Amino acid sequence: MNHDEPPTDGTDAEPSDTDATLTRRDAIAALTAVGAATAIGGSLSWGLLSDGDEATDTGRFGGDERATLTALAEVLYPSAVTEIPAFVERYTVGRVTDRPEYASGMAEALATLDDYGQQWADDRFADLPRDRREALLESMGVPTASPDPDGIDPERVRFYLVNELLFALYATPTGGELVGIENPQGYPGGTASYRRGDPDPE
Repeated sequence: MNHDEPPTDGTDAEPSDTDATLTRRDAIAALTAVGAATAIGGSLSWGLLSDGDEATDTGRFGGDERATLTALAEVLYPSAVTEIPAFVERYTVGRVTDRPEYASGMAEALATLDDYGQQWADDRFADLPRDRREALLESMGVPTASPDPDGIDPERVRFYLVNELLFALYATPTGGELVGIENPQGYPGGTASYRRGDPDPE
């Protein structure tokens, strides 16, 4: 995954009247695209990242972190997209399993986003209305920040959260269709896809 190239913002996608429902298959396709392990057994659930109430070596993703990540995805993804919480859960669990340093980076970026929400609006990011979440990201400078895992706050939020979530969406068959990418990386498609691309016979 190339975090250095700014991803397409969800607001730039072509509007669609289609109900773009994200599925477990989409999450697996996105994980395959980033080279993450998908055969970790059982369901890709938050429970795999916790050991009771204690943090594990894959970083802590408690209720606050999960809510913040999902709330961010709801801002970034086109309005036609549904089943966002389940998709974010499956993708994130598969993405950070066995990657403790990356998991910690994501968790710290989520904490930064919530801290900024408390300072800027006296509320957690996930508890803000959607338009206020968008305004907070603008105020923080995230949309124009260069993604950098070791950079200042907006650069780390861009790297670990914004770019990650956008790549995850548009690497899926469902997200790819929203922006005209019929066969995202890691998704082979089928003969129907090629037929749709054929010109009409003379």
